[in-house]
This record gives sequence, C-alpha cells and structure tokens, in this order.
Amino acid sequence: MKKRISVIAIMLAAALAFTACGKEVEDTTSASVSIVETPIDDLIPEISETSEETEASVEVVEEPEIEIPEGMYRSELTGEFISLDLQDQRPVAIMVDNESKAYPHIGLEQADVVYELMNSTANGRITRLMCLVKGWKNIEQFGSVRSTRPTNVVTAVEWNAILIHDGGPFYIDEYLSQPKMSNHLSGGFARFSNGKNWEYTEYVTSEAYTNDDQGKTYPGLVSRVQSAGFSETYTDDYEGPHFRFKDYDGEYSDHTSSFEVKEIDLPYPHNSSKLIYNEETQTYDYYCYGEAHVDPLANNKVMSFKNLIIYPVSFFQYDEHGYMMYNCIGAGDKGYFISNGRAMSIHWSKPGFTEQTKFYDLDFGGEIMLNVGKTYITMVPDDVWDEVVYK
Repeated sequence: MKKRISVIAIMLAAALAFTACGKEVEDTTSASVSIVETPIDDLIPEISETSEETEASVEVVEEPEIEIPEGMYRSELTGEFISLDLQDQRPVAIMVDNESKAYPHIGLEQADVVYELMNSTANGRITRLMCLVKGWKNIEQFGSVRSTRPTNVVTAVEWNAILIHDGGPFYIDEYLSQPKMSNHLSGGFARFSNGKNWEYTEYVTSEAYTNDDQGKTYPGLVSRVQSAGFSETYTDDYEGPHFRFKDYDGEYSDHTSSFEVKEIDLPYPHNSSKLIYNEETQTYDYYCYGEAHVDPLANNKVMSFKNLIIYPVSFFQYDEHGYMMYNCIGAGDKGYFISNGRAMSIHWSKPGFTEQTKFYDLDFGGEIMLNVGKTYITMVPDDVWDEVVYK
C-alpha cells in the first residue's frame, strides 16, 4: 500500500531544528557556569511562502511489519533484538580515556552508542569517549575509566544513564548537582597491574575483581550501583527512546542531498580519528592513532558502527588549561547522518538541559530513521567543521 505524504507537513514537524548553533556563554572564564536553556519557541523560524518544489508529494512504500521473536524486544539503543529482561534497564555511560597510552581499550565491543568529543582545547584537542552500554550487568572489564566533562553530563542525562567516571574539573559540579543527573559513580573502580601509569589502570569490572599485586578486592559495577541506591531501571525522568530505527536496511539513495562516503577524517590532530567503510560488514570501522581500534576481550574485533552522526557545535573555553564545554543546548542547521556508504544532510535540536538531542532529515523532514546497529556520534568544533574530510 502506498501513502502520499505532504512535504509541507513534514517540514513543519522539523521546523524547530532550523537555527544557529547553541547559545554561547558570555563570560568564558567564570568559575560558575549557568546552564543555558534556549526556549523552544526561539528555535522555530518563520515559515516562508511554499515553493512549487515543496508542494510536491513524496511517495513512501510501506514495508511489512517486522516480527519480534518471543522473549525479545527491539533495543532502544541499537534497534537489535535483545532479551526482554533488559527492556526497562537503564544504560550506563562510561567515560573512557582516549590517550594512546590507555590503549588497547578493553571491553568496548559491548558499547551500543559511542560519543567521541574534544576533551580539551589543549594537547592537540585530544578526544575522550563516552560509551553507552545497555547490558552493563554482563561487563567483565571495561575501560580504562577517566574523568568527565560538563558536555558529557549534559549528554548522559538525555539517555537517563548512570554516568561512570573518575572525577573531573570542578566545572562539572554545577551540572552533576542537577536533580536529574544525581546518578553518577566517580572513582573507586578496579585497578589493574598493567605496567602503565596509575591514571591508565582503572576499569569497570564484574564482581570481586582482585588485584594480585595489591591483594585488594574491588566491588563490581552491579554492587556499586546497588550500594549507591540508584534505580537499575528507567526513572520517571526518562523521555523514551532516543532514536527511531528502520525495520529493513536502508540505502538512503532517495535523499537528494546524499552523497557517497567511504571514509571520514575528523579534525582531531592528537587522535587522528577516522572512520572507514567496511564493504563486507557494511559498517564503519573506527581508527585512532593510525590503527584500527580493536578489543582484546573480543578477539581483537574492530570497533565498528552502522550509523554515524557528525555535526558542528560551537564551544567556549573555561580557562587557560583548555577545559571547555560545547554549546550543545540549542539548535543547528548543519550535520550529516551516515550509513551504508552514504551521507545525508541533517539538522539538530536540544531545547533544554535534560531534553534529548533530536536529529532531523533535511530532505524529507521528521526525525532521521537509523539502520539497526551501533551508532557513533561526534560534535565537531564549529571552528574546524570545514576541515572534516569525506572521501
């Protein structure tokens, strides 16, 4: 059965996303930072007269509804079929050091969604990873764990996630004090004798890991969450699924703005982060420091993603040490959603501190429809947005 959908209606549904990047904080050196929330009414532009092109209708072919196996449901993070026992379990968001000395990372194959964000304007704009994990009760070893930043706090709350980190600059305090972001665990995770400096030895683990050199036993993540009294299931603050997924693998060739992309080189000089399309798996393999990112705990499997979301966001710097935060509350009219070898134009909107960032299809309007699988997200500093290379 075919339905005809008016582009005008779709454009109105997405109108809130058209505006400049988020509101900037005027005093960038102040130790106290106010949380900037742009009223959603300010994000909606005036609607100009409709052109003949936008009056045209788009034909959409309905696919047969997919059947969900018994005892399973579609993960709200990946769209994959997973155990129904996990349906109400909230995810964790684990901060992972992305310095080369912290490599190889352990356990990241379990991540469902990975954010890579500039961690500091210093040290070649080094990045840090924030990994969202739905099935965190099965974690054996994950990390290494490092400190968090204000942008990560603002992002983790979108998922109703428990933030896992080891401290951070005092700029995070005002954000962590917000009622909806009080669920976080800082430090006290297992230390491994891996021959590295102390800051590269901390990992989230399963229960009762014992450091042979120290003879010290550490509680696992499940025990830490229970001891803190945090809800293991979604709280009343949960807005619902962050993403929408296709039932069937989409090629996106019907998007007029789309173009072929087999490699993305990101403007992070310290990490040299890039994503390269794997024709065999139809996913994008993550590379850092010139090498494919592998997980020793998963037989050196390369970390790869079915979906990529790349968009520019302005930022402000707190002090001379390079501590910074993205102006991620607001909206922007640029960005790309990339999957199955093609990039499509998107725009984004995050109306407030605790509200989800939504990504809208620039061609057809409405929220983008992701392919089933893992997702990589990066906010590219807007001053180097033009330096992203698509091949």
